[in-house]
Amino acid sequence: MDRARGGDLEAFAVLVGRHRDRLLRYATHMLGSAEDAEEVVQDALVRAFRSLASCEPGRFSAWLYRILVNRCRTAARRRRWWWNRVADLDRASEVGAPDAGVGIGWREEIERALRVLPAEQREAFLLKHVDELSYEEMSGITGASVPALKMRVSRACERLRDQLAEAR
Repeated sequence: MDRARGGDLEAFAVLVGRHRDRLLRYATHMLGSAEDAEEVVQDALVRAFRSLASCEPGRFSAWLYRILVNRCRTAARRRRWWWNRVADLDRASEVGAPDAGVGIGWREEIERALRVLPAEQREAFLLKHVDELSYEEMSGITGASVPALKMRVSRACERLRDQLAEAR
């Protein structure tokens, strides 16, 4: 961390290497696109490198996630009109198509169910159940209270159960 703070790109690369896969997975689920996720992760890493001096040494992971979460939120707001268009196209392409659960694997059904969750619920669900963070860690990353995060995760799980039950 000290070397990275001093501008050592190789040291920063080592720090980032420990987190990159998790960052990409989170961003992909939040944004629904691997390309958008890659772009947002790169942006978050550039921002992290530029402001590394503001990071407490023992809090790098949570600090980096907070930057990524904020970048994902910004990207989602900017692309909100695009999501509405995608939803319209998805509905249009399903007209006259066989039941969505037939011939589509569960992975695709889960990804589809995640995409329709409200952003706050999707974010909380992914941080808790995919990245396996504690509610306290999630609170530090998102800025939301622990009770609010518990409610978001609970509601996300309920909605996912309902959507996946319909897909059966």
